[in-house]
Amino acid sequence: MASLFSRIQDFAKSPKAQEALDKAKQMANDPKNKEKVQGYLAKFRKK
Repeated sequence: MASLFSRIQDFAKSPKAQEALDKAKQMANDPKNKEKVQGYLAKFRKK
């Protein structure tokens, strides 16, 4: 049985992980998402 760490390493090297990373980068650069995050941060800071 593979350890959790080795399974994570295998996933990190896979093409599927690269796709997920690319998608996350695209979402992070989207102005709409940046605006949402800023709104959540503003609400969080007020509390």
